[in-house]
Amino acid sequence: MERDSKFSTTAPSVFDGENYQIWAVRMEAYLEALDLREAIEEDYEIPVLLGNPKMAQIKNHKDRKTRKAKAKSAKAIWDYLKEEYDGDDRIKGMKVLNLIRDFELQKMKESETIKEYSERLLNIANKVRLLGSEFKDSHIVEKILVLAPERFEAIITTLENTKDFFKITLAELLNALQA
Repeated sequence: MERDSKFSTTAPSVFDGENYQIWAVRMEAYLEALDLREAIEEDYEIPVLLGNPKMAQIKNHKDRKTRKAKAKSAKAIWDYLKEEYDGDDRIKGMKVLNLIRDFELQKMKESETIKEYSERLLNIANKVRLLGSEFKDSHIVEKILVLAPERFEAIITTLENTKDFFKITLAELLNALQA
């Protein structure tokens, strides 16, 4: 049997009160896939059927009315969740500061692989980005270079001699350290 190559519209997990920003991004993609995002964001009027409408026109009109009704309730719920869990700029700022503090406190464990450590750092960086703040990959590169355990010293020295540290990408660094 051939597999269906259509985009999956599996709904994101039910919001549990944690990681609102991640859930919101997933939900926006889901609504976009169902072609409901426009209906939620735009308040449009559905014209009244005139004269002697055809069955296709009646069906289209009914579909648009149903879509708008669903969109209205979804918008009300979305707005409530956004207000309740996304917070205002002051709250976002505090979340960003806490995440940056957490990032700065991260140290690589001796038993940890570079992949595990970088994933931990990227996870924090992505949360900061989801809150609307800039967080450059170069900051992650610097942290890894400064705090990498001694077992990576030879690789880092080689990189120092062959690359400009201000131009090295996170991918280049991770590939070199994982090799």
